[in-house]
Amino acid sequence: MEDKDLMEKELLIIKGVCDLYLHGTIESSTAEVHTAFKDALNVSLDIQNKIYNLMAEKGWYKMENAEQQKIDAAKQKFANQ
Repeated sequence: MEDKDLMEKELLIIKGVCDLYLHGTIESSTAEVHTAFKDALNVSLDIQNKIYNLMAEKGWYKMENAEQQKIDAAKQKFANQ
């Protein structure tokens, strides 16, 4: 398996972990549990960011720029709500 494939899988896994920790934080019944999930979420977000930056640096994570017209339309839509 190539490095790019491994990094893509790692990124998908850490995104899933972040999602679980986010929901754990939101649904926590005590301050201690909330803090534990929030701390774990922050660590996981840092890991996700490092993986993303490495992939972007190597050109393995390409992003397309949004068209200004679409950005303006979205702003207008939500400004009116």
